[in-house]
Amino acid sequence: MPVAMELSRIIISEVTSEQVIWLKEIEGERTFPILIGIFEATSIDRRVKSFEAPRPLTHDLLVNSVEHLGGEFQDVIISSLKDHTYYAVLRVRQDGELIEIDARPSDAIAVAVTCDPHLPIYVSEDVLRDVAGE
Repeated sequence: MPVAMELSRIIISEVTSEQVIWLKEIEGERTFPILIGIFEATSIDRRVKSFEAPRPLTHDLLVNSVEHLGGEFQDVIISSLKDHTYYAVLRVRQDGELIEIDARPSDAIAVAVTCDPHLPIYVSEDVLRDVAGE
């Protein structure tokens, strides 16, 4: 059963190309970092701070496209960790069907915070065990 998580921290560094987001368990204490790129980090940071760009950014484009095509974003699931790489899916409901779209966690979380209201973020127990080294 996936665990409900929330974005708890965004660390943007000007001296390295790798940025960090932290996810925290909503009903627990587990946390873990995910290294992401500067573009995704700034996109997430802008949305969290309610910054409105004068023109749609990439994640706005994705959300607008799915919604205009009749889809409704449901949630994000960080589903696995393989060779130090996280894998995620964006889940979209369209015409009663649940569609899972492969995505990098950074992009999936950027979409999650672009949606209004923000999408729930879930992490599989397997990922949480792997991160904890269990």
